[in-house]
Amino acid sequence: MKSDETEPRRRGRPRSETARRAILAAARDLLAEGGLAAVTMERVAARAGVGKPTVYRHWSNGHEVAMAALIDAAPSADDAPAAATPLAALRQQLAAVAALFASPMGRSVATMLAAADQETEMARAFRSHFIRARREEGRALLEAAVEGGALRADIDLEVALDLVYGPLFYRLMMRHGRLDRAFTDALVDEVVEGLGAR
Repeated sequence: MKSDETEPRRRGRPRSETARRAILAAARDLLAEGGLAAVTMERVAARAGVGKPTVYRHWSNGHEVAMAALIDAAPSADDAPAAATPLAALRQQLAAVAALFASPMGRSVATMLAAADQETEMARAFRSHFIRARREEGRALLEAAVEGGALRADIDLEVALDLVYGPLFYRLMMRHGRLDRAFTDALVDEVVEGLGAR
């Protein structure tokens, strides 16, 4: 057991996870109710029942809070129901991402991303914590499908991942067609047709 002399002291007040969760929930509600314009630091603080400085301890502005709320709501492979096969799990993942971006919150954040400089902290956070995370989950699923014989052993995984996720995020940004389960199922069908075992 460390003595008081050897125990490192923490500076400042520790961040409250309870407050953080309340802030993210408030931001999601405001996005759903009024879109991105409704997510201000003042409104988030009031809805979450915290002081405005508490919100600023975590994020610099309303757009950052909105992005954090979207990332926090992102479907995770750990939370998904068990699927019979890796490709069935991939279908679930893509459908969940499509459903998230079809929601008012997702549409608002997509609009913000489309207008944002891609080198902003917000855009980098989206690429790192959302796109790359989903891609790495997809990588594990494709590898399992190869091992199970559902996909060819000689596929280029990086290209295969681009084939799976590229159309999803292209449709998200371009908005030229519906982003729904029918689309994601068709996407998996077409990709698997090309990558399937021969």
